[in-house]
Amino acid sequence: MIQGIHLMKISQISIFIENRSGRLAKITTALGAAGVNIRALSLADTSDFGILRLIVNQTEKAINTLKDHGFTVMVSSVIAVAVPDTPGALGNLLSLMEHAGLNVEYMYAFVTKNQDQAVIILRFDDIDKAIETLMENDITVLDEGALMEM
Repeated sequence: MIQGIHLMKISQISIFIENRSGRLAKITTALGAAGVNIRALSLADTSDFGILRLIVNQTEKAINTLKDHGFTVMVSSVIAVAVPDTPGALGNLLSLMEHAGLNVEYMYAFVTKNQDQAVIILRFDDIDKAIETLMENDITVLDEGALMEM
């Protein structure tokens, strides 16, 4: 196993919310008032509820703030990968992971201030094997500190 693999895992907060007006505003306003900065987010919804996934600069503070406001919060580990912001880069990354036998459970992305790269947030069925595979293939896996600086 590659040393320091646990340092490459990013803490992601998942918030279960009712699908009704004002819920996202309540979450983002509460986090802002607490001084928590949202670095990345994804929202998946159904007709009744949604799952808001966040990567923030102060995970524990965000969790406590959200719980104080009555939200159900869960923390999981994801990987942040920097890839070239060019056609085919995501396909190449996902093909590599498929060949390693890894399953992507979900993902979301954002473009950084550096317009030559994008950051992909990925959740895998085997996160340790995913990190090892990425690093062995010279894919840039970001630690939490590097992600917060973007």
